[in-house]
Amino acid sequence: VQLVESGGALAQAGDSLRLSCAAFGRGLSGYAIAWFRQAPGREREFVAVINWSGSTILYADSMKGRSTISRDNAKNMVYLQMHSLKPEDTAVYYCAANGVTSDRDDVMDYWGKGTLVIVSS
Repeated sequence: VQLVESGGALAQAGDSLRLSCAAFGRGLSGYAIAWFRQAPGREREFVAVINWSGSTILYADSMKGRSTISRDNAKNMVYLQMHSLKPEDTAVYYCAANGVTSDRDDVMDYWGKGTLVIVSS
């Protein structure tokens, strides 16, 4: 599975952005998809995860109420809609695939290369 993120941009505090994760190859069949982010000088951190059917969704505390993860399995796409962006949301955002729904980056099987989000105050 190859994952390609898009949608990163320079945004103002308070703006909204939608990130996309496209899957190529065997597609997303059976995979949970998670979003992680890594800010400069900081460790990668979990953002959100959605299981294959969309019935299980988890968010990091920092993103609860400000983001929505969704997926379109027919299109092999996963989305992360973010609202009320803050400067501390500045990071490279990665999507990752795993057969098990998890918030741990060390269990992910596949990773994209990331998309950069910069939020100015």
